[in-house]
Amino acid sequence: MNSDVLASIAGVVLTLAFSYIPGLAGWFDPLPPVKKQAIMGGLLVVVAAGAFGLACGNIITSVVCSKPGALGLLQTLIAALVANQGVYLLTKRA
Repeated sequence: MNSDVLASIAGVVLTLAFSYIPGLAGWFDPLPPVKKQAIMGGLLVVVAAGAFGLACGNIITSVVCSKPGALGLLQTLIAALVANQGVYLLTKRA
């Protein structure tokens, strides 16, 4: 399984958590759509930045701490954002 697949899965899990976990969904549902998108996007950026930081600290090896590694991580982040927003649109309640 490559990093794009893992990032897509992370995006999907994040969306489902905010949609269906009772306390989290109750807080998240009333927010305006723009704020929801910003929160989801921000969380995914934080995870990607954390992964890059952990790679640079030699704690994880799935991300390379270099310019090409950062560009690959950006590509992976975009995949996670697409998966996250796509699942949100498919699962949001009417």
